[in-house]
This record gives sequence, structure tokens and C-alpha cells, in this order.
Amino acid sequence: MEIVNTIALTMGTAWASGINLYATIFMLGILGAMGYLNLPPDLMVLTDPIVLFIAALMYFIEFFVDKTPGADSGWDAIHTFIRIPAGAVLAMGAVGEVNQAAELAAFLVGGALAAQSHFVKAGSRVLINTSPEPVSNWTASFTEDFMVIGGLWTALNHPVWFLVFLAAFILISAWLLPRLWRGIKRVVQNIAGFFKGKPAEDENTHALGKPPRLPDPDPRRK
Repeated sequence: MEIVNTIALTMGTAWASGINLYATIFMLGILGAMGYLNLPPDLMVLTDPIVLFIAALMYFIEFFVDKTPGADSGWDAIHTFIRIPAGAVLAMGAVGEVNQAAELAAFLVGGALAAQSHFVKAGSRVLINTSPEPVSNWTASFTEDFMVIGGLWTALNHPVWFLVFLAAFILISAWLLPRLWRGIKRVVQNIAGFFKGKPAEDENTHALGKPPRLPDPDPRRK
């Protein structure tokens, strides 16, 4: 059972980091500092007051940025270079004092899992931002916060159930990511067409493989 707990903590920190890194660090750190969680030695640094303060401050900033249409996608783009490596490092630290092979494996798997959850989040936000109203952004952001807190709690208290949930998330993500990518490409093409002054109807016509409508060469015909 100890192995299952370690795997759940390792994968849980990586998965949650890809969605909300600062909430993950703060939750693990505060639970460890208050004695509710026995963190592995390599993760004890999360209980440091400076780390907790910075994590809380950054989460406070992200809480509002993440609910602002447009700003959330910019924030996600920047954090592509932060969440993924941080998730890999946290996963490596969560395996505890084991051999280097296990640590390297945790680093690689953790990085891949953090990347997967991050790209699902970021890709979904790009499509959500095509709607001008902010309610969908708020709903998505609160749902993500709930998933991170609830997922980590489940990983710590019910590791088997968390691993089942994680397996389902990986399968759904594998199906969803290609569709998100196609949707993002359409959004980028529409934005480029807007700045080029190209009507959206023409773009849809080309996308369907139909030739554009040409003007009638005989002006006498109506």
C-alpha cells in the first residue's frame, strides 16, 4: 500500500501542477507545515515560510488573471515553461529517497503528465475565449481550482480512487487533445483572416474544399 500511496502522490503533484502549480505547492506545503501530511524529504522545502508566501501570492494573482478572458490564455502561454518542468521536479521529489533510476522515471512521467493536463487546460481556455461573455471563464477557472484541491485530497486519502480517476483523465485527454488542436488552428486562422480583411465565409468555403465564387464575366446577365 505504501507503493500505491507514493505513486498517487507522485502522479497527483505532477497532474495538479499542470493545472494550477501555485495552488498545488501551497496546499502540499501548508499541510506539511501543519503536520497533516508527511512529505518526502525532497519536498520538505515546500513548508518553508518563504515558499508558502510566494505560492500564496502567485495563486492570489492567478486567481484573478485566470478568470479574465484573454488574459488567462496569455498566462497559460507563459506558464507552459513553468508548470511542466515544475511538475516534473515535484514528481521526482515525491518518490522519496530511492535510487536514481526511479527518480529519473518519476521526472519523465511527471513532466509528461503535467504537460498533458496543462495543454488540456490551456487549449480549452483558447476555445472558451471565443465567447465574449466572462461567465464561462469563471466557471472553468473555479472548476479547475476544485479539481486541483479535490484531486490532491483524493490522492492523499484515497490513492486507489485517484489512480482510477487519473487513468480516466489520461484516456479522455488523449481523445480530446487532437480536437482541441484543430479548434485552436481554426481560431488562429480566423484571427489571421480578420487582420487580413478576409471574410469568414471565404475561409469556410476553402476549408470545405469548395472553389471561391467568381464574379459573372458577362455584366449584362443578372
